[in-house]
Amino acid sequence: MKEEIKRYPLTYILITLNVLVYLVCAVSSESFIDIPLETLVNFGALYGSYTVGQQEWYRLFSAMFLHGGMTHLLMNMVSLYIVGRAAENYFDGRAYLVIYLFSGLIGGLASLYMHPQSVGVGASGAIFGVFGALAGFFLAHRDKIASQSKAFLKDFGVIIGLNLVIGLFIPAIDVSAHIAGLAVGMMGGFVLSKKPQWVWIIAVVMVGLMIWMSRILSDEYVTALF
Repeated sequence: MKEEIKRYPLTYILITLNVLVYLVCAVSSESFIDIPLETLVNFGALYGSYTVGQQEWYRLFSAMFLHGGMTHLLMNMVSLYIVGRAAENYFDGRAYLVIYLFSGLIGGLASLYMHPQSVGVGASGAIFGVFGALAGFFLAHRDKIASQSKAFLKDFGVIIGLNLVIGLFIPAIDVSAHIAGLAVGMMGGFVLSKKPQWVWIIAVVMVGLMIWMSRILSDEYVTALF
């Protein structure tokens, strides 16, 4: 187990952080199966009135480590365990974190745009970003590892298709965050698999994109009020 953790440290750190935050929320709310919305909002969930209306942009980050219930947490952590370890085989630590964090942050902004009055939590946008990064890697190197790329991209299409279909029939699943995270991850994964030294350029571009999206959200929110 120690060797496993040493080999995939970032994935295990992220899983541990998510679990610890869930336990704190569960103890605070005295509910371990489902976390009340009030508790989630108090701990930093996405909510348009606070995130955009009161400029509490830190919620884009904090919401990535919050989960609405035990099932939600387990589904996301199993997914992170699978795709996170795979990503650590192909990307260095800086690239992995940049992809994970910005996929989650921009996924949160997309969620706010599509669902301004809903409470949003979860690591799924970031996880979809890591999955997208793997797709970007295989697309970038499809000529060198043709058989592996073909197999992965086939599985990728099936998994994404299933998730989108499930999301359409289950209102609690925010497909917009998934799609945004996936797009960010694919772009970042494709570029960084070819130019890993561009990690800070990607980060700067993502910050610029976030600023642009946040301004659009602020304008939309003001328009909605007045």
